[in-house]
Amino acid sequence: MFFKTILPESRKADFYLGYLDGCVFLDFDCSNEEVISLSRISFDGYGCCIIPDKKHSLDVESSKQFLYEMKKDVLDQEKIRSLVLNLIKANKDYIWADALDDYTLNVF
Repeated sequence: MFFKTILPESRKADFYLGYLDGCVFLDFDCSNEEVISLSRISFDGYGCCIIPDKKHSLDVESSKQFLYEMKKDVLDQEKIRSLVLNLIKANKDYIWADALDDYTLNVF
């Protein structure tokens, strides 16, 4: 289950999600054009993957859906999972496949 969270000031991002009771944390940035990108993902037992390239972002419509979800008190788990998995798939070259497998986030 995904949940909105906050992380320390040293870990700057526009939005944060936790997953599996905090075993995984995902950080997202929002561009001036309101396009969402994954900036970082960390896994208990593995560490943190920094996504160096913002070109693998959600499209405009998916970004709007993400922003809509982040305004809600209760996330639509099916919708947010789909959006997160799209970002993970787009950035798979920067994320450890074994960590994604262990935390059921592998989509390829």
